[in-house]
Amino acid sequence: MEIKLLFRTGFDEAELKGYTPVIHANVFQTIKILYDGAKELAQVESESSKYVILPDNQEIGEKLSEIGGRLDYPSLNKELVQDVRKLWEDQAIQETYSCGSVLQVPDCAHYFMDNLDRLAEADYVPTKEDVLHARVRTSGVVEIQFSPLGESKRGGEVYRLYDVGGQRNERRKWIHLFEGVDAVIFCAAISEYDQLLFEDETQNRMMETKELFDWVLKQTCFEKTSFMLFLNKFDIFERKIQKVPLTVCEWFKDYEPIAPGKQDVEHAYEFVKKKFEEVYFQSSKPERVDRVFKIYRTTALDQKLVKKTFKLMDESMRRSREGTGT
Repeated sequence: MEIKLLFRTGFDEAELKGYTPVIHANVFQTIKILYDGAKELAQVESESSKYVILPDNQEIGEKLSEIGGRLDYPSLNKELVQDVRKLWEDQAIQETYSCGSVLQVPDCAHYFMDNLDRLAEADYVPTKEDVLHARVRTSGVVEIQFSPLGESKRGGEVYRLYDVGGQRNERRKWIHLFEGVDAVIFCAAISEYDQLLFEDETQNRMMETKELFDWVLKQTCFEKTSFMLFLNKFDIFERKIQKVPLTVCEWFKDYEPIAPGKQDVEHAYEFVKKKFEEVYFQSSKPERVDRVFKIYRTTALDQKLVKKTFKLMDESMRRSREGTGT
């Protein structure tokens, strides 16, 4: 989706409208997670009173939770927006939102809650930014062709990108497809160091990412394949690191912070980057360590940054091919 918006002609109005149900579903899914989460926290937390929803909002919460549990979601309208906003503004829901890493609250939550009125307009057509914020779990393998130079420029390399599902039950569907690929782009959400897996709420997401990265590196089909590691969601990481210590993740338990603020953000990022570098070299056999390995800091919603990153990746791939004479 990001690639199509950046390097191809993008979406026409019909395709943009096709995302309306997805965006509306994200709103209902998010408010259900928060309402159900508040009820759970009110029962198990020592300071349970701060998670108790106002009596006037409990009926609204039950209604929205029921909607959020359906397979088919209604379209947002003014009445539903009023209900969602009233519940969202409840102090107990805001307290629950601050526990989002435990409750699987999607990153798009605040963005869509800030834009509720616009999302419910009768003639609403999602913007590019709306589409980028929309959350759809990748299932199976999605292929897209693009050039980092864009469709309007000729002479650039054309890449075939395969977007694969990262969930455990998706991996068996795609690993056999990658004989002879030129590069693997491994995207790691570094902001998820304090979160648990959607499919296994006993496993830290960053620990799972480490294990998956190690597994992919060791696959026979990637012996000579270039690796491009995207340390993604830096914008969320930057905000979170000032509130949630890296050491909550077992992999980062030896992290020692320095002065608070911007300086520690960079320090923490470099620490995480080094951890991934260590996995790469530990997981690569001696004959594989000379393959191209690049690390890029990315923020998926920053279109200029992503575009620049892909151009840098393209240049690296070109130099690699020229160096090997292929």
